[in-house]
Amino acid sequence: MLEDLKANNAAWSKSKTAVDPDFFRRLANQQSPEYLWIGCSDSRVPANEIVGLDPGELFVHRNVANLAPPQDANYLSVLQFAVDVLKVKHIMVVGHYGCGGVAAAIDGKRRGLVDHWLHPIREVHAEHRHELEAIPEERARLDRLTELNVKRQVRNVASDVFVQDAWARGQSLAVHGWVYSLADGLVNDLNVGIAGLEDYQRAVGQPG
Repeated sequence: MLEDLKANNAAWSKSKTAVDPDFFRRLANQQSPEYLWIGCSDSRVPANEIVGLDPGELFVHRNVANLAPPQDANYLSVLQFAVDVLKVKHIMVVGHYGCGGVAAAIDGKRRGLVDHWLHPIREVHAEHRHELEAIPEERARLDRLTELNVKRQVRNVASDVFVQDAWARGQSLAVHGWVYSLADGLVNDLNVGIAGLEDYQRAVGQPG
């Protein structure tokens, strides 16, 4: 199995240099992405491929259920590096329909440490319980919870001190909320973007 992966790697490298002989030389010298992708670890959601970007064009952080928890040092380190060092212009929080993490957060089963990690989704579920319980079909309920979770994580990102300080000093930076569909490969822009301090104040003044 691993030999197959190494062969695939060699073929991929050859195909890249066949089209652009200087591709890896440029890549080794620096990375200058304009985008930070905060997405789910699900293997069916390949960040670069979904948006058609090459290595070096997208800075990526992934975890179970695409959370942006203010207590997580790993996420915060990625966020600070992206904002303060790379000076990305866009941060995309990207969930996906059919997310196993979202479903696991509320199915009542106990799985261990991941239950603690998924607790923020249970909080979102509790806050929007009436809206969600009014949706009769389970898959549609989970899809809506996925969207609500992305919306919450967008606010988490926008409320972070690294992002707030960037806006205060006039840095161009916007936070977006998307949900990817495994069924057709398309992203659904939830139109919950926050692009500055005024946007943020308006967003936190709204319910949900």
